[in-house]
Amino acid sequence: MNKFVGIGNLGRDCELRFTKDGTPVATINLAMNETWTGKDGEKHEKTEWLRCVIWSKAAEALAPFLLKGKQVAVEGKIQTRKWEDKDGNDKYATECRVDRVVLLGSKDGGGRRRQDEDEIPVNEPEPAAAQ
Repeated sequence: MNKFVGIGNLGRDCELRFTKDGTPVATINLAMNETWTGKDGEKHEKTEWLRCVIWSKAAEALAPFLLKGKQVAVEGKIQTRKWEDKDGNDKYATECRVDRVVLLGSKDGGGRRRQDEDEIPVNEPEPAAAQ
């Protein structure tokens, strides 16, 4: 089963672009923090970053709300893309293809809205031309 669920803060504003056929694509960088206390009593923190991609109408609808520092929950699938750079070298990127987004608030806890406005399903399949 390929299922990813993550909660984190956006590291920068959403980047909205369009494919050649006009399909909206939004990209976000999700920072997920983990904190723990070591055996020595010291507190530790680690941040994992994940690029997340949102397709179609949901990308366009969400883009104005996906701003740096905003806390979101995402559900989706992990995928790895491969391409060749201009020198012919293979390049890889691992990212989350988002199926669902929940707007949780900001880094400092502000801006909670009604549940039916916060949860946004992303059910449209990625267009074949964009794959």
